[in-house]
Amino acid sequence: MTPFSVLDLAPIVEGGTAADSFRNSLNLAQHAEALGYQRYWLAEHHGMRGIASAATAVVIGHVAAGTKHIRVGAGGVMLPNHSPMVIAEQFGTLESLFPGRIDLGLGRAPGSDQATARALRRDLQSDSDRFPQDVVELQHYFAAVEPGQTLRAVPGAGLNVPLWILGSSTFGAQLAAELGLPYAFASHFAPQQMLSAIAIYRARFKPSKQLAKPYVMLGFNMFAADTDAAGRFLFSSLQQAFVNLRSGRPSLLQPPVDGFAERLHPGDAAMVNSALSCAAVGSPDTVRQALRNFIERTGADELMLTSQIFDHAARKRSYEIAAEVRESLLPVSA
Repeated sequence: MTPFSVLDLAPIVEGGTAADSFRNSLNLAQHAEALGYQRYWLAEHHGMRGIASAATAVVIGHVAAGTKHIRVGAGGVMLPNHSPMVIAEQFGTLESLFPGRIDLGLGRAPGSDQATARALRRDLQSDSDRFPQDVVELQHYFAAVEPGQTLRAVPGAGLNVPLWILGSSTFGAQLAAELGLPYAFASHFAPQQMLSAIAIYRARFKPSKQLAKPYVMLGFNMFAADTDAAGRFLFSSLQQAFVNLRSGRPSLLQPPVDGFAERLHPGDAAMVNSALSCAAVGSPDTVRQALRNFIERTGADELMLTSQIFDHAARKRSYEIAAEVRESLLPVSA
């Protein structure tokens, strides 16, 4: 059966705070663990009013400390913002604290605007063009120390921290295939090159010490509720957030609005419908069919479900329904 996992964008809702977001993240992680989800990932974003997980490694530690066995990780760390040594030390520390439970997904986008990227890096000598070299350097820091080696990550060296390549284009697919790493595609907000990227990754994959055969995880929006109308209502919070972000005015996560999609300008509607097309929105039956169709179309090895829902109880319920539906999905034939 296709494993399900959680991508938590640690939303700060209208009227709420980052502290509320962190409490909700831990509560949701505990809920997901009880429901049998495979892993729980948090993403690095900076300077965005509605996302609280900028200090991603810190929030991962918070979630891992409050759970028992679910894997916890980054989906992802934006490597151009950091030196590979710093990330090796951070995730070596996490792996030492929570052995066998930490994942490290790596992306090459800044996770911010250019002004914020400059403030993060102090200069732009580290950039996305060096992403492949930075990934290889990071792998080196996690490898066993060799005789005479003077530069080492402590903790980090010799620890088994699984690396993933994240992407929304064919670039990441090619890199993940070349390095023999698992590949996570951001189809939950940028699905346009999804099928091409999957095909390239699977065709060019080279086995590695970490991974013997290709492994694809796909992002997928989940807005499950008791009825289709209730699911569409919850979905409007993400639609609002996406319109605001693409309009250059990122916002706190807004309360849902009845009929929001119907009132959108045609251009905005087309943009939202395209970007958020990988989604299951509605009742359990509607969600079941959407999931089945998506898995059959893509052959995904794992789904990373994200639910940017304003009401925390409704968000938990969405993941409950997804877990219930998963049990009724037939395995995808090889």
